[in-house]
Amino acid sequence: MKKAKKSKTIDVMPSIQNNRRREWRLDLPLPAVIEGQLPQGKKFKEATTLRNISATGAYFSLDSGLVVGSKLNLVIALPKKLTEGKDVKLNVGGITVRLEQPDVKGKRQGVAIRFDKDFRFIEGGRKKKPS
Repeated sequence: MKKAKKSKTIDVMPSIQNNRRREWRLDLPLPAVIEGQLPQGKKFKEATTLRNISATGAYFSLDSGLVVGSKLNLVIALPKKLTEGKDVKLNVGGITVRLEQPDVKGKRQGVAIRFDKDFRFIEGGRKKKPS
């Protein structure tokens, strides 16, 4: 008797992680600017790159010392391939739901945020309501 060959599975979408979450996460490095207020009351604005994003939230690293429950505003630059070559950004707020320990250097901290339901598209510097 011959053994049946195992079929190889091809991962056609390696950027999508399959897990137990309610939403798919896309490992899509998107540039973003994060604004918020630190626990001491000082406002901050920091540029970063999202590590992943879903319909309900995102994960990224910051140098700022946040706490769980911090309210943040994100301005995320969308890829021009998805916006017909136009400069479009997504403006969305949210709340931190998880913080990772700072990295070995002791500064950059992983931040998980859950998005608010309201968001706006910014096209070429103008705010645009979602359709």
